[in-house]
Amino acid sequence: MVPVTVLSYNIRSMRDDTDALARVIRACEPDLVLIQEAPRFFRWRKKLARLASASGLVILTGGGTAAGPAILCNLRATVERTEDVLLPLTPGRHRRGFATAVVRLGGARLGVLSCHLSLQADERYDQAGMLLDRLAGMGVDHVIAGGDLNDRPTGRTFRRLATNLQDCWATSPMGAEHTWTHSEPHQRIDAIFATKGIDVLGCGVPTHLPGITEADMRAATDHLPVLATLEIPAN
Repeated sequence: MVPVTVLSYNIRSMRDDTDALARVIRACEPDLVLIQEAPRFFRWRKKLARLASASGLVILTGGGTAAGPAILCNLRATVERTEDVLLPLTPGRHRRGFATAVVRLGGARLGVLSCHLSLQADERYDQAGMLLDRLAGMGVDHVIAGGDLNDRPTGRTFRRLATNLQDCWATSPMGAEHTWTHSEPHQRIDAIFATKGIDVLGCGVPTHLPGITEADMRAATDHLPVLATLEIPAN
């Protein structure tokens, strides 16, 4: 089994305290970071690269080319392939997409997907189906997906994903549960999922990160991060 640490984080287009944001990411010591609301417009690549560098990571894929989702990684990851996917656009609504990659970490081969689903219930449910189809078509045995679902665990979109995948928090809760809002967390709308066969050692909002204060967590963005410690079967 290969240990892998995965962070999912809505960074609100880096409109808040980017120094605090980088400190939080760095303190989590992730191998992979599934970003939502990465910068998408003017000089978005430069902004995302600056965050990756400040966090001790590199850009794997996504950002403006995926309508917001992105993936960062550390140098443990060997990239096999990447693909940014734009989902069908409903007129008058925000464009959505997936950032996806297949990577190797140690002896494990892993599919990775970052998403930010619609605010509209029907569209969100359909996007969950597209997400599952995308994971099934990645051609790997083990896949993780994470992001801002804009849905609670009792919602039908969340349940659709949790029926087909492991909801890592429900499998092995660790830290705090609620991810939004950062100032008064009262609901879990951000999650990390894993295919069967991946061992979930713990997942949740990280607490007591070294060198990180509650003020840092609140200043970084309007969501709290989700951190999962996983073990992936080696090929």
